[in-house]
Amino acid sequence: MPFFAGEIFVSDVYKKHVLDQTGEEIGRLRDIIIGVGEPFPAVTALVVTGSETYILPWDIINLFNRRVISVTALASNLTPSAVSPTDILIYRDLLDKQIVDINGAKLVRVNDLELGDVKGRLCLVAADIGLRGILRRLGWERQGEKFLSALHYQLQHKLISWHYVQTIEPRLNRLTLTVSRQKVSGLHPADLAQIISEVSQKERSALFGSLDVDTAAEALHELEPQVQADIIDDLSKERASDILERMPPDEAADVLGDLPEAKAQELIGLMEKEEAEDVQELLEHEEDTAGGLMTTEYLAFPPGMTVGDAVTELRLEAPDVESVYYLYVLDDQERLLGVVSLKSLILASAQTRLEEIMKAPVKTLPLDAGEEDVAEFISKYNLLAAPVVDENMAMRGIVTVDDVVDFLLPPASRKKRRKL
Repeated sequence: MPFFAGEIFVSDVYKKHVLDQTGEEIGRLRDIIIGVGEPFPAVTALVVTGSETYILPWDIINLFNRRVISVTALASNLTPSAVSPTDILIYRDLLDKQIVDINGAKLVRVNDLELGDVKGRLCLVAADIGLRGILRRLGWERQGEKFLSALHYQLQHKLISWHYVQTIEPRLNRLTLTVSRQKVSGLHPADLAQIISEVSQKERSALFGSLDVDTAAEALHELEPQVQADIIDDLSKERASDILERMPPDEAADVLGDLPEAKAQELIGLMEKEEAEDVQELLEHEEDTAGGLMTTEYLAFPPGMTVGDAVTELRLEAPDVESVYYLYVLDDQERLLGVVSLKSLILASAQTRLEEIMKAPVKTLPLDAGEEDVAEFISKYNLLAAPVVDENMAMRGIVTVDDVVDFLLPPASRKKRRKL
């Protein structure tokens, strides 16, 4: 078994002499090949170049440390070989590349990499993303430490365990650990969207493609329209439509409204009928009106339903609704009769009918109300969501306070929808 001890940074051993069992130099270490493994990729071979290039399997390595790298074979018995296109090399493929720091929810640059003992195997255990890593690469770590110490500044170690790293370069997908994918899915959609926005289109597609459908749906709406369009173009039509189905109808309409009409209609055609109809309806309204701002996801019940039954239904339907601020009471023609707050629902007895606790008449917005009128309406009546009705007082959707906040943002930050 090869002998190695303690932490070893890649920069500590790069270009070190590699000796055979007699002490004859074979060449210098040019790279380290790692294999797929969880939680940490293990070193499988060394790439050594001298007069020839040799790929030395890890099982013939005798010593591996900062001072000595040696093998158990004779140099004269080694056969020159080349790196396989499928090999993953630490120096070539990881150093100076960007990765996702899952805990920090940001992109970082790999300045050095740490190897360590994991159950008797030498494995890639951490990425160094700090100044210390850069200085170590330059051979100035000690000098830098002394210099900064004189300035009363302590040179920090900034290591990220490989356990908390997500690669974004497509060919490194094999190094993406199951646990990393799960943790990326746990990032806040806004953080994830920012990371996706900061990488190249190729890397963006690879990272977005690694997300599960629900996480992808949450992240997609947070992206700028052009980025959304680029990602949708790179996805298969089936995956794109699956993601759009998981989005709230108004958010899916925002995304589709920024795509070429033919592409948008093609994707709508692949969506489930109910979701497609909701989205199509929203796209028929001008973007700067209540109809263009509203979502068709809201909870509505008949006036004779009891509070007990309404609570049961609420628990069943709430997971599929983006926001639940109020329950709306509709007649059999879907005309709005009243509204019930969650507080009123909780305080009422189970046998109470909704019509007994609903507030009526209800202030409503017409479909063609302008966005400034919508913002003023919600502010004036201090609402979390405002019902939108058609000319027959039939309820068509709600505009939430979130939509109004979006409207109040600077133009470049708003999410807009174009009518199809």
